[in-house]
Amino acid sequence: MLKKKVTDLRSAIGLLKSVPGQLLETNEPVDPHAELSGVYRHVGAGGTVMRPTKTGPAMLFNTINGHEDARVIIGLLASRSRVGLMLGTDPERLGFLLKEAVSNPVAPIIVSKDKASCQEVIHYAHEPGFDIRKLVPAPTNTEEDAGPYITMGMCYASDPATGESDITIHRLCLQSKDEISMYFVPGARHLGVFRERAERSGKPLPISISIGVDPAIEIAACFEPPTTPLGYNELCIAGAIRNEAVELVSCLTINEKAIANAEYVIEGELLPGRCVREDQHTNTGKAMPEFPGYTGPANPELPVIKVKAVTHRVQPIMQTCIGPSEEHVNMAGIPTEASILQMVEKAMPGRLLNVYAHSSGGGKYMAILQIKKSQPSDEGRQRQAALLAFSAFSELKHVILVDEDVDLFDSNDIMWALNTRYQGDVDTIFIPGVRCHPLDPSQSPDYNPALKDKGISCKVIFDCTVPYHLKDKFKRSKFKEVDPRRFTTDI
Repeated sequence: MLKKKVTDLRSAIGLLKSVPGQLLETNEPVDPHAELSGVYRHVGAGGTVMRPTKTGPAMLFNTINGHEDARVIIGLLASRSRVGLMLGTDPERLGFLLKEAVSNPVAPIIVSKDKASCQEVIHYAHEPGFDIRKLVPAPTNTEEDAGPYITMGMCYASDPATGESDITIHRLCLQSKDEISMYFVPGARHLGVFRERAERSGKPLPISISIGVDPAIEIAACFEPPTTPLGYNELCIAGAIRNEAVELVSCLTINEKAIANAEYVIEGELLPGRCVREDQHTNTGKAMPEFPGYTGPANPELPVIKVKAVTHRVQPIMQTCIGPSEEHVNMAGIPTEASILQMVEKAMPGRLLNVYAHSSGGGKYMAILQIKKSQPSDEGRQRQAALLAFSAFSELKHVILVDEDVDLFDSNDIMWALNTRYQGDVDTIFIPGVRCHPLDPSQSPDYNPALKDKGISCKVIFDCTVPYHLKDKFKRSKFKEVDPRRFTTDI
């Protein structure tokens, strides 16, 4: 359980320092251009990163080339057990924690500027020498990246029509001393709706980007519809997780709010009618590594944020992640689990025991559903649960169904179920021609000419559950219950 109260990034780091094996700190100078991520790839990235990699501690770099006073932390959320530690629950119960938080929101509050540590140091864009690239040590993941990227920026904006606010995470590339390009997955984010409404009226959309915040905010920001529909502010989920309202502060140069205890805040406006090519300075044709494990193509036309100011804490800590790392798995996957749990429980209470958004799908493409069949009429409900999972999270591509005696967090146990409780011709359900996610390179007419558009996929259910009438024939071998601590200290 939680040993120290976590309210911001620094208290989260303090907690990790008190637990052996959760944080690696180094004073060795590191280049934020490709080297920093290259190091962490070996230390703790995991996820869909090309091997060799592993799940390991978070890493804090205290000496960043070109940034004298700044530090960079990477991999804060790149371990499910570490996320559980920082959110105060068992790793296996994280989906349930978030499910309850969605249903019991705690709205954010606004505090005065004198209580906002994010505004301890202020840099205005109109001042001589202002350059966001020198102020914010945004790394590049690889040497092919389109530029330095902010990968853990909490983007906060408000609907120009209703005033309702929301927070999401986007791909943000530093393009010049005061411009940032912003990538929107088509139709998937509330801020995209806000931007389109402002664009139609010909007005800029004020936006703040808070970097280095309470991990509860970073996880909550990754919820998507229908669990959090338009008008639902995900900061309310973070408040529920902590049982304490998230504190916001008014920005200095725009009519918007930012997270009061963030390490950095970038204030700016999304400009109407202004777009740039994502790789305009590198011409690599590539953006940055994304969660499926491939480097995304550079977008030829992205909206632009015009930066008005950068504020930060004294000796700020930049937070970043490797796009395809286990960090993305947890940020995207745990809200996915909560969304599936919520929808299936409403439709068929008591039958879905747990959900795991598997690492190999980056937290988005694959979910393992653990189902309990208690009576003959439960047969077939496992497949209905899978259909509900696709409805709960539209970017889901594959669902694997397993019984209650399978450890859904153990990939070997899942493969065992696939090998002994599954027949391809009777236990595979294909759902072709469904919209999924454009970053999967196989979801393209180039890969499958039958697909009508990029991002359309054949969704698949792998039913690895035992038919109810055969359950007695598929019982696992039972071993004697003993206490192994009598014989070894390694348990």
